[in-house]
Amino acid sequence: MADDVQTVRETTTRSGNTVQKTQEVHDPVATQEHNQNVAERVVWFVAGILLTLLAFRFVLSLLGANTTNAFANFIYDVSQPFVSPFFSLFSYDNYQYGVSRFELYTLIAMAVYAVVAYGIVKLVTLNRP
Repeated sequence: MADDVQTVRETTTRSGNTVQKTQEVHDPVATQEHNQNVAERVVWFVAGILLTLLAFRFVLSLLGANTTNAFANFIYDVSQPFVSPFFSLFSYDNYQYGVSRFELYTLIAMAVYAVVAYGIVKLVTLNRP
């Protein structure tokens, strides 16, 4: 590896004895892999937050949570923009039993966002050896 950058640091005392010797090797390939790893983690972190939010929405609607409750209302309001593109896939009232709703479109949205996150991660790490 001719492109490696090597640095040697020595700390000496007044008497001339070497106290500490540190050698650092900077590998540009390792630095690039680290940056790709960080990007991969960020994508999965954001996807994990979104998927958790959608999972909360699915469970709350399945259990028939009161929409006037502050927590349920917050979850529904925040997840609405991510689920709304999938509303027209299925009839909204077909899977309702009392106050309970089986939101199939929320499950579809979770699957789509997971596949999109996977695709972005593969794109970010495309040139990984």
